[in-house]
Amino acid sequence: MKITLCGSVKFAKNIVEIYRQLEKLGHTPMMHEKMFGIADGTAKEIIDGIAKDHAKLKRQEGFIKWWYNCIKSGDAILVCNFDKNGIKNYIGGNTLMEIGFAHVNDKKVFLLNPIPKDVSYTAEIEAMTDVILNGDLSKIK
Repeated sequence: MKITLCGSVKFAKNIVEIYRQLEKLGHTPMMHEKMFGIADGTAKEIIDGIAKDHAKLKRQEGFIKWWYNCIKSGDAILVCNFDKNGIKNYIGGNTLMEIGFAHVNDKKVFLLNPIPKDVSYTAEIEAMTDVILNGDLSKIK
């Protein structure tokens, strides 16, 4: 299955690890190539841009449109939601949009971990999520 990986850039190392695990399970994971450099610290311009003005960087690099097109070309998305900013299983605004992109394009939506309860858009995530994996990638079918 062609699976677009989504989640906060803060989780880049975790997302790269999940990418490798999906490959071993026979899937074709997809994400922006710069995520590898963010994860290992070699994408210094991107990392600095995130720290300086994340919104400007997203627009400049075309990240939102890139992820939309990646989602459209695949079969599913996997939301890599970990704890962030005191929120268990965090899903931020950008990832919420990506869930929406997948939903309206009839792509399956997998969440790695349960839906966060401390966000105002829990109902929207619930409405668009197909499978909560509870950390078990072998449940992707």
